[in-house]
Amino acid sequence: MLRSDFYFDLPKELIAQHPAEPRDSARLLVLDRKTGQTQDLVFTDIEALLRPGDCLVVNDSKVIPARLLGHKAETGAAVELLLLKDLGEDRWDCLAKPGKRLKRGARIEFSAGLRAEILEETPQGNRIVHFDYDHSKPFYSILDEVGLMPLPHYITAPLENNSDYQTVYAKYDGSAAAPTAGLHFTEPLLERIRAKGVQVAEVTLHVGLGTFRPVKAENITDHHMHSEHFIVTQQAADQINAARKNGGRTIGVGTTSCRTLESVMQKYGEIRPCCEDTSIFIYPGYTFKALDGLITNFHLPESTLIMLVSAFAGYEHTMAAYKHAVESGYRFFSFGDAMFII
Repeated sequence: MLRSDFYFDLPKELIAQHPAEPRDSARLLVLDRKTGQTQDLVFTDIEALLRPGDCLVVNDSKVIPARLLGHKAETGAAVELLLLKDLGEDRWDCLAKPGKRLKRGARIEFSAGLRAEILEETPQGNRIVHFDYDHSKPFYSILDEVGLMPLPHYITAPLENNSDYQTVYAKYDGSAAAPTAGLHFTEPLLERIRAKGVQVAEVTLHVGLGTFRPVKAENITDHHMHSEHFIVTQQAADQINAARKNGGRTIGVGTTSCRTLESVMQKYGEIRPCCEDTSIFIYPGYTFKALDGLITNFHLPESTLIMLVSAFAGYEHTMAAYKHAVESGYRFFSFGDAMFII
């Protein structure tokens, strides 16, 4: 398939600049992937659509203030880094602006005594960066002082509260962007869902460039995903396997949870505890092995995310549902409304 097959016109006014208030008051488009039929609901209605014995799989990764603004030590020129992946020993895989000026050996200074040196340039054009700082403080606490939340470029309104860009179940630092389908859940809604007999399994995938890197190749099979780190615990594996064994549905909350489970099933043929990297790219023609349902947001045209949704729901059904969403005034992207594909 071609990248242009996944294009659609989206009026700018439908790009959400703020989350719904309360979060679970967002709209919900339910899509039957067998028939293509849609239903317009509110996100709190998800409770009635879930069944006892189902298992919701959420991504508990936490967004870090991964955007760093500094200057070159040699010239004072402005520099921006976006932290993508922790490589250990104070080394990170980063996006760098302006990349052409940041060659190996370049030194960068930030506030709070944080310094960095460019170690190498990757084949993808990223930079491997080593950070130097006062080790009496944890690195993530310094990030809290120095860093900015890495909002997507299409959100131009200032973030009123950093918690607006975190799920209520976020636990483990490491993401450069939020797993946004989970932003719709509130603690009271999750409590009611659990009380109904639905399991909520937590996996971790640290969202990096792999999820959001634009597709530039016209033939989508020529696109290559960057790897992202994920963790499936024994507890999560047991919850998911118990649901599958007892006839419950496995429902991914977001494309990152989907990619985590499908990566594990693709490699092992079962859900098992593991801690690995994945660069799985899911597009139409893929046979799903783990998921029975998917809760997701409305994604950018020509993105890997809409390609994944099209693989799960069917290309024609997905594009028709997106057309309906645009015509019905649904809010799009990170702070937008949700879809439940069953």
